[in-house]
Amino acid sequence: MAGHLRNVARLLTIARVLARHDALFLLDSLAVLKPVALVARAVSRRAVPGRPGQKLAAAFTDLGPTFIKLGQALSIRADLLGEEIAADLSDLQDALPPFSFTEVRKAVEEELGQPLESLFSSFDETPVAAASIAQVHFAVTAPDAEGRTQEVAVKVLRPGVEEAFRKDVELLHWLARLAEAAQPSTRRLRPVETARAFEDAVVMEMDLRFEAAAACEVAENFADDDDFRVPAIDWMRTGRRVMTLERVNGIPINDREALAAAGLRPVDLVTRVSNAFFRMVFRDGFFHADMHPGNIFVDRDGTIVAVDFGIMGRVDRQTRRHLGEMLLSFLTANYRRAAEVHFEAGWVGADQSVDAFTQACRSIAQPILGRPLAEISIARLLGQLFHVTETFDMHTQPQLLMLQKSMLVSEGVGRTLAPDVNMWEMARPLIESWMADNLGPQARLKDGLTTLGDSIERLPRILAATESTLGKIQSGGLRLDPETVKALRGRKRSWAAALPWVLVLVLGLLLILK
Repeated sequence: MAGHLRNVARLLTIARVLARHDALFLLDSLAVLKPVALVARAVSRRAVPGRPGQKLAAAFTDLGPTFIKLGQALSIRADLLGEEIAADLSDLQDALPPFSFTEVRKAVEEELGQPLESLFSSFDETPVAAASIAQVHFAVTAPDAEGRTQEVAVKVLRPGVEEAFRKDVELLHWLARLAEAAQPSTRRLRPVETARAFEDAVVMEMDLRFEAAAACEVAENFADDDDFRVPAIDWMRTGRRVMTLERVNGIPINDREALAAAGLRPVDLVTRVSNAFFRMVFRDGFFHADMHPGNIFVDRDGTIVAVDFGIMGRVDRQTRRHLGEMLLSFLTANYRRAAEVHFEAGWVGADQSVDAFTQACRSIAQPILGRPLAEISIARLLGQLFHVTETFDMHTQPQLLMLQKSMLVSEGVGRTLAPDVNMWEMARPLIESWMADNLGPQARLKDGLTTLGDSIERLPRILAATESTLGKIQSGGLRLDPETVKALRGRKRSWAAALPWVLVLVLGLLLILK
């Protein structure tokens, strides 16, 4: 009960902030929360100019770090909010006022167990970037045994952000469960699973050791690549709340004048960015999910340097194969095969019509693929595809949504550098080679043998578990937990159905007592 009251109180605060920014449509979209939106609108509504997505982005900024991250996560959910709102949320600036150098010193010394001066010979007190989760300072390491120093960037977690996130994410889980219980139509969008994925992603982002590990993994994957690299991590000066890495002195990838002055050709850089992104996704199944221009630099020799590995995506081998075959089918206008891949992957239920879904694939792809080559957007194609899937009861695939958003950002980088070039066409030789290696008969045979080997390895455990279960049934020792029985019987009245009116009552009392 205490948890419900705490969540209701936080929800009321959020509703009033949304009302002040005229962004209550977010609550209006859930029938169970309409009473909350109704009262908040009566109390706090203001007329605010701008598009709905811009208003929502401003409200999320006011609500703090968790909601800034939530806005970024929702920017990939055009299936939930529509393309215009999702696009506006993608422009949400992850920036907050910096915290004091006193707090920075305290965090560094507590985390690394040494005085700041023992670790660094100089440390800039003014941050170069201050975001919702952390801020970054430039520094120079203290001399090592051989007298060597290194220019570094030090990322420090924002004080109190972990506790604030814990409270807000508890509310998000509560709302997700409420939505599924009171509005079954939302289950296709997997709100509970989405809330869990959001929590997992931000928890990892708030432990800077995970970001450091992600950077090292990508560095290993590209160890033999001369066109792409990752700054080295200083593990001796890295912990849960502090991360130290090599300072990048390259040219920001969106500084076209500086790139031209350095003699770097935009077409070459687009090729390197597209090849690196393609290799991350299809070769490695582990990709940088936030490759916006602020996170990409170019060395003087043209090498692409990526930073900020807090948001990463993973795609398993089977999904990569399905995705690769789907993209190849679209690019060759084989819409029937594109539709079949969705059924084979289990993304669309077997009870749906393959013919109808083929027609839907054609309706999405032809307007996009029929454009001039430089204007073709694979990310837009995927976004349109996910947008129409409700008709076919296609369950949300969070990993594909993140990939689609990452593709969109990467395409934006490519168009900034060379508007007349299509980055996916430049990567086509790699795509075709990967397809041949992973979709051909030999690859399928290899995958089949691997699957068979895994099944044989699991067989003894499966047989042992089956034998144990049969023994319990025969001896009468297998019983359902009483709580499980109670849940299976169900309740005559769902708590979720009554909750809106409880919220109205609470809001009314607050207004009377105000």
